[in-house]
Amino acid sequence: MIAEIQVLPRPVGTPDDRYAHVDAAIAVIQESGLDYEVGGLGTTVEGTPDQLWPLLRAVHEATLAAGADGCMSVIKVSGSRDDDGPRVADLVGKFRA
Repeated sequence: MIAEIQVLPRPVGTPDDRYAHVDAAIAVIQESGLDYEVGGLGTTVEGTPDQLWPLLRAVHEATLAAGADGCMSVIKVSGSRDDDGPRVADLVGKFRA
């Protein structure tokens, strides 16, 4: 299963660190131990449903815990009945150099 999450905190960061709240969200993903890819408009993570659903919640909550007044998270999820895909490489591998 793969999921992409984009957090849209209000405000985006602090006066000292423009992306502090977004960075806090990405840190939760990094600490998960799952394969992930940070993109310009969201982060894609690969894992099982049991790994990803709690992680998505934790990412959203980390944004608020970092000091954001509010946060909207945009989440896209793709999985299969047999929990065997897709993977990021399945979807974009042929387009990478």
